[in-house]
Amino acid sequence: MHRVLRRSFLVLGLVAAAALLIAAIRFPAWNNAEPQPAGAPPETAPAYREITWDDLLPKDWDPMQAFKGLDFSKLGDNDPKAIKALRTLKNVWDNAPIETSLDGQSIRLAGFAIPLDSQNQHVSEALLVPYFGACIHSPPPPANQVIHVVFKTPVKDMRTMDAFWIGGVLTGERGDSGLGVHGYRLAAERVEPYVFDEEKP
Repeated sequence: MHRVLRRSFLVLGLVAAAALLIAAIRFPAWNNAEPQPAGAPPETAPAYREITWDDLLPKDWDPMQAFKGLDFSKLGDNDPKAIKALRTLKNVWDNAPIETSLDGQSIRLAGFAIPLDSQNQHVSEALLVPYFGACIHSPPPPANQVIHVVFKTPVKDMRTMDAFWIGGVLTGERGDSGLGVHGYRLAAERVEPYVFDEEKP
């Protein structure tokens, strides 16, 4: 009974995650906002190309292509089609292609951080994801929407789901952190808190 319930929750979770991804791609909150860094960058700061999460997706990639014609609303919790869709979605998203034109570029991107390590409250590695709760309260996004960040200088007091602007060199590098498969690696040189509109004075 517990196994059935757990499987049902996973199916519902993946359906919800798919809906979140589609919403994020079509209506990216980071794109529509007008965030401001906590402090003005110094004139000597490296020049970063500011990108959105949309830019990390190859133009011809459709994350829901494998599910064309499948109506999730008509699937029961124990429907074999739902279980198969669960496995298919995980495989498709874990192997999601990256945008190769960004490989080696100096970029700046806003997202939510998930610390992967902490020594004396200093974080040297984290995942960066596009929406709150990704990899924590829901299944992970596709690999091309998860970035493994390695900080040049460890960041103090970084908490799970804190929002940041992160600048550095982006490369295509697939790996599994245990919380989700990532398709990119970012050698972070600059980190700034993300200031939401409602936080502005």
